[in-house]
Amino acid sequence: MAHILQSSDYVHLHNHTHHSLLDGMTKVRPLVERVKQMGMEAVAMTDHGTLSGAIEFYKACKEEGIKPIIGMEAYVAARSHTDRDPSKDKARFHLILLAMNNIGYENLMRLSTIANLHGVYYKPRIDHALLEKYNEGIIVLSGCASGEIGEALKINDYAGAKKTASWYKKIFGDRYYLEMQDHGDWEDQLTINAGLEKLSSELQIPMVLTGDAHYLEKDDAEAHEILLCVGTGSYLSDTDRMSLEGFHLHVKDPKEFLGKYAERPELIINSKKIAERCNVDIELGRILIPTFPTPHGETEKSLLHTLVYRGLAMRYAHIDPDTAQSLSIKEVQKKLDKDILERTAFELDVIDSMNFNGYFLIVQDFINWGKDRGIIFGPGRGSAAGSIIAYAINITDLDPIKYDLLFERFLNPDRISMPDIDIDIQDTRRDEVIQYCVEKYGEDRVANIVTFGTMAARAAVRDVARVLEVPYAEADRLAKLIPPPVQGRHIPLETSRDADPDLKREYETNERAHEVIDFASKLEGTIRSHGVHAAGVVIAPDELVKFAPLEMAQKGVISTQYSMFPIEDLGLLKMDFLGLSNLTIIQQAMRVVKKVYGVDIDLQTLSLDDKKTYELFQRGDTTGVFQLESAGMKRYLRQLKPTVFDDIIAMVALYRPGPMQFIESFIKRKHGQEKITYLHPKMENALSNTYGILVYQEQFMQISKDLAGFTGGQADTLRKAVGKKIMAMMKKIKPEFVEGAIKHSNADRALMEKFWEQLEEFANYCFNKSHAACYAMIAYWTAYLKAHYPDAFMAALMTSDQDNIDRLAIEISECQHMGLQVLPPDINESFVEFSIVPKKKQIRFGMAAIKGVGVGAVEAILSAREDGVFTSVEDFARRVPASKVNRRVWESLIKSGAFDSFHDRSDLLYNLDNITGLASKLQKETLSGQTNLFGELDAVNNDSLLRIVAAPQKHTDKEKLTWERELLGLYLSAHPLDHYTTFLHEQTLTINQLTHNNDAVRVTVGGIISTIRTVMTKSGGKMAFIGMEDAHGEYEAIVFPRQFESVVKTLIQDAVVKINGTVQARGRDGNFQDDIKIIVESIEPITDNILKDYESTGEKASLESVSTIRKRYNKKTPQPIETSSSDRPKISSTPSKSVLYIHIKDTSDHDTLRAAKAIMSKHPGIAEAVMVLGEDKSSAMRLPFRIDITHELENQLSQLFGKECIVTK
Repeated sequence: MAHILQSSDYVHLHNHTHHSLLDGMTKVRPLVERVKQMGMEAVAMTDHGTLSGAIEFYKACKEEGIKPIIGMEAYVAARSHTDRDPSKDKARFHLILLAMNNIGYENLMRLSTIANLHGVYYKPRIDHALLEKYNEGIIVLSGCASGEIGEALKINDYAGAKKTASWYKKIFGDRYYLEMQDHGDWEDQLTINAGLEKLSSELQIPMVLTGDAHYLEKDDAEAHEILLCVGTGSYLSDTDRMSLEGFHLHVKDPKEFLGKYAERPELIINSKKIAERCNVDIELGRILIPTFPTPHGETEKSLLHTLVYRGLAMRYAHIDPDTAQSLSIKEVQKKLDKDILERTAFELDVIDSMNFNGYFLIVQDFINWGKDRGIIFGPGRGSAAGSIIAYAINITDLDPIKYDLLFERFLNPDRISMPDIDIDIQDTRRDEVIQYCVEKYGEDRVANIVTFGTMAARAAVRDVARVLEVPYAEADRLAKLIPPPVQGRHIPLETSRDADPDLKREYETNERAHEVIDFASKLEGTIRSHGVHAAGVVIAPDELVKFAPLEMAQKGVISTQYSMFPIEDLGLLKMDFLGLSNLTIIQQAMRVVKKVYGVDIDLQTLSLDDKKTYELFQRGDTTGVFQLESAGMKRYLRQLKPTVFDDIIAMVALYRPGPMQFIESFIKRKHGQEKITYLHPKMENALSNTYGILVYQEQFMQISKDLAGFTGGQADTLRKAVGKKIMAMMKKIKPEFVEGAIKHSNADRALMEKFWEQLEEFANYCFNKSHAACYAMIAYWTAYLKAHYPDAFMAALMTSDQDNIDRLAIEISECQHMGLQVLPPDINESFVEFSIVPKKKQIRFGMAAIKGVGVGAVEAILSAREDGVFTSVEDFARRVPASKVNRRVWESLIKSGAFDSFHDRSDLLYNLDNITGLASKLQKETLSGQTNLFGELDAVNNDSLLRIVAAPQKHTDKEKLTWERELLGLYLSAHPLDHYTTFLHEQTLTINQLTHNNDAVRVTVGGIISTIRTVMTKSGGKMAFIGMEDAHGEYEAIVFPRQFESVVKTLIQDAVVKINGTVQARGRDGNFQDDIKIIVESIEPITDNILKDYESTGEKASLESVSTIRKRYNKKTPQPIETSSSDRPKISSTPSKSVLYIHIKDTSDHDTLRAAKAIMSKHPGIAEAVMVLGEDKSSAMRLPFRIDITHELENQLSQLFGKECIVTK
């Protein structure tokens, strides 16, 4: 009886996922779920030239009970994979390779690696020689119509096809199959299939039917066409673009063709036979750490123990390094306290039991190698700071005992998982550390880690809109309707489409928007590009290609094809080498300090109770200080007045969304203005350093140990559950915690239930103390340098930010605040970087920061200056090679003021042709040897030939300042507002006169317009964000749509203007924001005629003289709205600026509420809106945005809720 074909008899062996960049659209897990749903038992993944999704695919299959077949659609070169002749090698052929076993999987990784590292010519290619060399364990399918066989049969070259098929059969034997595809009536495919039948018969090569799937569902076809257009830069309407339209390349249900091929069952059954032959077993969760080379007679364990105890001798017994190196472990143990010895023994036992001795040796080796060469490392970001072992061997620089950092947060004794140490390195020397690892462990064992750039919602909308030829303005407006990410997490487009009223309305009422959003929803999350992980580097115990395939990433960097999580799944050693510019700033400042002041600063021994450093914190003078320079942070530091390092750690952790609500209590408790309380006495040990406020993950770990008797491992499991919001795990742990607290500490059940509720809330913002402490340490280092060596620190800071004009302007303003003068560049005093003038409180602008100059030119100038300073322009032209300093460099140096000590800029520019002509002439003479004889006489003659003729017309001061702005990015020698000083001083307020207490106050400010950014609002109106600059700082002025048309003609960059407006100090959430903004009511240009006719009053402008006060709040700090029952919502302060109250009787009417939000969003402004909830008005809610209360708004809301429900006060 003939076998009746079933879905389980067929296996899809040719499938592209989105790892086939901008060609495949199918996501990995949906593919696996789809084949399972259709009754199949196995599936293959065969992406173009890459294995990048293999581990994700393997895991998904195993989880769903589907057999994974790891494969690749390779590109076979026309000749050798290294040939790149445009006339001969543009052709390449598709070929399906399937891993039959682990040897085949490794060979597949090798082939993909070779193709991506050495065979790329348009695509990553292999060749016949490589296939023959690495054929073991691989099953081959002849490929689609673009394969070698298909291309030959398409042009009726049967002999060529037969020759190729014969070669493959010879190499692969019974592991070679002819691949037949069914694309309906496509003539080429019908021709190919006929040829395949003939080849199969003559050469006895079995055939198999494949689907060549590029997308999941049949109705994804058009979205896939759009994806192809994104990849090729085409429009969907283009007639000559790449297209697969009409080929039905979805993941087909076997039922679609089982009946059709009932007479040829072997085509179906062979797919299953191939699947049965494929048995790759990838062992995940291994620990693949390289063996660390140890001295003769030492093991990894014994070497680590020796290094640890000698390090402890230096760290805790304060023994000098030379003496410590001669001590035995027993000798060191006698010098250490009991708690240090117990902690060390415990950690070493855990490390040894997990076989991580080598890991710690590897990490300490490259860190100490770098430190010995003057490379600055961070103090050890992340949970590794909780290890006394890491502290002893210089991996970290924070004492975990002193700062209550927990080892279990780093390594949980109850479960083995690879340690994760984040290594911060000064960014200019990161590559040196990586290269050291390459040289030590082998270049074939070290690589960077790939990252995948995926289409987020807004990007997908823009891509789709372009392909569909939607006008740019319309596409931009639609993209901006999409809500931004929440706490860094992107919201799925489909969720936003249903939840956001503006987007929903657009989707439902705009046919074009409906189409764009539908297609974008399908493309969202699709991989668009490959990049390199900012920090990740993998070090393997053997050839890396045995564990992961490789590819060539940007700028010739070799990276793994597997991203970070698959690398971790495999158990490979992944290090995070993160380049930090702040560490480079520290290193450069220390170098200047040593050179100029003769002081060699050792960060590891730096006292953490330095008086001048804490005075700087207390003043809030933290511009340039790591993590502490925002306006809000400065304000809190001035209130807190830190006195100990723990205060800085806490501020780093607290100054984030969520815990910010506790900062004021933290400050009051520190200063005794608020009582410190604990729910239970046993919580004091964990919470005393933060004045009874729960701030860190480590604190509730410690509480669980002290209060509930948890082990370190249990405490870390709790930390993981809370930190990652794993509700199922939290639900399981809760009774253990509550009952443990009752049993272990006789705690009150109700109080413990209350604490658990607080813990669940804490999960939304909990922070790692180890992380905060490490960031606080870098903050302290930078603050110490700024406090003690302000000139060196600011010079290093400005060098780091020389390409960031906005930052540079802030830093130069800070220099003025600190009493430091920033001088223009000078050819005799400037260097590549910003440099200090010793003992003069002056910083000289770095020449490399001048646009159009470049480091090469500056180095040539400095090289010539080694023979003495330049005495004239002619001397400079003679000594500096013209090949390095061309006309453009000359012009940039002159315009920026670098030659001001010799001649006027106008005169030099007028003579520039003569100057550069002389420089070129001297260069040629030097190269030809004409200056070797009587050189001094030639120099005199040449000097006399150059005459600087006075320019017939001098450039104005305003023009010179414009040059400075163009070349230096800012005004340095003077400021355009200098001529306006009296007028602005008397008629306007400066930004530094305004504080958060002036919120909602009408003011007049002035300054120069530095930037203008015009945007389209959701409702189609225009608004503008104006960057303003006055003599004391920068600020932003906002023009809403209602004022835009009346002021648009005054919005001219570099214009000096007077702005009438209102101070906005609060954000949409009602909280104070870092920077004060001005909401524009009107703008008046300050013209030369106004300035000319102005008569000084001699009185400085003040709030009283230029503003009409519109107070919104009284002097009390605003409090949350109370929700107790009353006739009206209680508000802590009385607004004198209008507040709109909306009485919402039916709170379940979500459609009406969404409509109200949509109406209010079209009326942005500075007034508050408060919803009074329920028939009895028992509660109220202040809305998280501000509005402009107009009659139109009130009328629209009255129509929704009734006129009696809308009250303005």
